[in-house]
Amino acid sequence: MTTYTSEQIKNLVDGKLDWDTTLRMLSMPKDAERFQMYVDTLQKKLGWKDRIVLPLGPHMYIVQQAKTKKWVTQCDCGHVFCDYRENWKLHANIYVRDNEEAMTEVYPKMMAPDTKWQVYREYYCPECGTMHDVEAPTPWYPVVHDFEPDIEAFYAEWVKLPVPERAD
Repeated sequence: MTTYTSEQIKNLVDGKLDWDTTLRMLSMPKDAERFQMYVDTLQKKLGWKDRIVLPLGPHMYIVQQAKTKKWVTQCDCGHVFCDYRENWKLHANIYVRDNEEAMTEVYPKMMAPDTKWQVYREYYCPECGTMHDVEAPTPWYPVVHDFEPDIEAFYAEWVKLPVPERAD
């Protein structure tokens, strides 16, 4: 049984859903159809034929490429970063805030972290400039690979849908 309509999911994605419905959505168990309605809503907003397999963030997805059937990490604008199992951040434009001047663009002067202990790394799409992530590691720490999703298990155990075809 579907608890929410496609229109409500669209309004949620667009940031226009009323607060009471949003709160109810967040606090209730997820119904089986909601993931597919969410993906369908996102898919309609995009200007490309590649199929969303798993949303990763507000403007980033793992998609099945229409021509090759390969799964890749892709931005809203259509820019392909890499194979979904790789760390997409290594294919992004990176701005590192590693000095006082750059940090005070984010923090008030006396509240910024000591850049000997912490820097900000901002990851941007090379094509459209969308910021996809920010990390705050120590300066010497390697680029963080957030996770490698087990998409097959997600589809089989959580959303109970067939796994999208993949070519490797």
